[in-house]
Amino acid sequence: MKEEETGAQNRELYALLHISPEASDEEIRKAYRQWAQIYHPDKYQALEMKEIATENFQRICEAYEILSDETKRQIYDIYGMEGINSGLELGTKLNKAEEIKEELERLRRQKELQKVAAHLRPSGSIMANLSLPQFLEGDGIMKGMAMASEVQSQISKNNAVAIGGNLAVNGNAGGGAASVVFRHQMSSVSSIEFMGSMGLRALVGVQTTRHISVHSTATMGLAMSLRDGSVNLSNTWTRQLSDTAHGNIHLSLGPESSIAVGWQRKEQKRSASGEIKLGTGSFGATANYTHRFSTKSHGRIGARIGSTALELELGGGRKVSEFSTIRMLYSIGIQGIFWKFELHRGGQKLIVPVSSLKLVLLSRHLNPIFATGAFLVPTSLYFVLKRFVVKPFYLQREKQKASENMDKTLGQVREARTAAKKAQQLLQNVANRKRSRQLEAGGLVVTKALYGSHKALKNRNQIEEVKDEVASQIIDVTLPLNFLVSDSGQLKLHEGVKKSGIMGFCDPCPGEPKQLYVEYTFDGNNFEVIVDDLDELLIPQESHRI
Repeated sequence: MKEEETGAQNRELYALLHISPEASDEEIRKAYRQWAQIYHPDKYQALEMKEIATENFQRICEAYEILSDETKRQIYDIYGMEGINSGLELGTKLNKAEEIKEELERLRRQKELQKVAAHLRPSGSIMANLSLPQFLEGDGIMKGMAMASEVQSQISKNNAVAIGGNLAVNGNAGGGAASVVFRHQMSSVSSIEFMGSMGLRALVGVQTTRHISVHSTATMGLAMSLRDGSVNLSNTWTRQLSDTAHGNIHLSLGPESSIAVGWQRKEQKRSASGEIKLGTGSFGATANYTHRFSTKSHGRIGARIGSTALELELGGGRKVSEFSTIRMLYSIGIQGIFWKFELHRGGQKLIVPVSSLKLVLLSRHLNPIFATGAFLVPTSLYFVLKRFVVKPFYLQREKQKASENMDKTLGQVREARTAAKKAQQLLQNVANRKRSRQLEAGGLVVTKALYGSHKALKNRNQIEEVKDEVASQIIDVTLPLNFLVSDSGQLKLHEGVKKSGIMGFCDPCPGEPKQLYVEYTFDGNNFEVIVDDLDELLIPQESHRI
């Protein structure tokens, strides 16, 4: 659907000149001469009419200038006005559509890089660790807190820098660290990173990545601790297994040597991952599965088992706005029962509360009622917050945004209507003469034509009783259609071209599906027809007879 919309947007100039996208050079010249005769400013004496003519004449000249030039027309057909205004240097070296497309892609990538370089990309997280058992014992509910933040910036085409820091407090102990990473793109297939950190993990290191084939990537890193001088060497190999899956092997040599084998698969409705890790003093395995119920909600299940962990995690999340997602996760293991509420917005993440209900599952005094409450209380709190706090807040915000967009859209629609009505004024004399000739000959006469929202055009009574065009999301286009009737008594609107681009038309309901409703007479008979925005209209036809 999006591709069709894009293609239609790249054909508005064809609609303006009332020609087919496959029109020949001669047909383009003929259409230009016809419209230029109507809208040439020298034809009008009144200042207001001259201004209207000048505005529309400039539109016609621009359309002709682009469509009559073979190279510009190719650019317009591929990328529309964005391609024309992109700064592409036109010349004899760009004679093929493939060459034009490649150059436009280069310019687009260049603009994206400039856009990235001009903006910083911040990200961060805040985690509050709340303990209900600790609170019941009178020691306070806040057990600890952790904060992390990072800012990335593309300082040049091949260089990027990231500065970050974190701070953690747990009980009466705490600490922090700061880090800097500099990344240099050495070529299209390789890069290198230099990193350093101070604080709890004081170290310096270097890491290089290289694409060794179309489907394989290798990364090698070397890091040295500034506290004890220990050195750690790491190697990672990643292989694309299919369009949706890839695997990796990670080897680490140092004070805590280990080897890990992992696998990830991501599809439209589901994703899964797993890893097995063997170390000199530990072992472990993890697995996760996520199912997307819709574009806004998902469920998740995960498990972790090893020498230091035995844990099962259940949860889910929902997208509450374009940039925000809320998640609720439970985990149960040998350490107890944990649950957490997460709010993700853009690059920021808030995890609060993270509640640890320390029910030691191996204890002989496990209270089943308390254990059940550990699940029911946070679940109830989650739904209460979602129902009475989070959902009303975002509904109110969405309502406010919709109201602002509607006000903005209404202003644009009113301006477009005014321009369309002015364009119709200059067509009126010719359209009336054509109509009179067709009436005398018993030919094609358009008696009513309405263009706009398909909902507004669905009910015949509604069409007859339209009083407020802005509110009803339609525009009367009877006059421009009579102007477009040929001397032979036919009217044709080309397929694949948005009708809002036709002279005297406008888009009365941006973003809404549109149709064109036409009532007409021919040879003493009445006809009517409705066509979609991108469909061809060819009248008269016997199948339209009432």
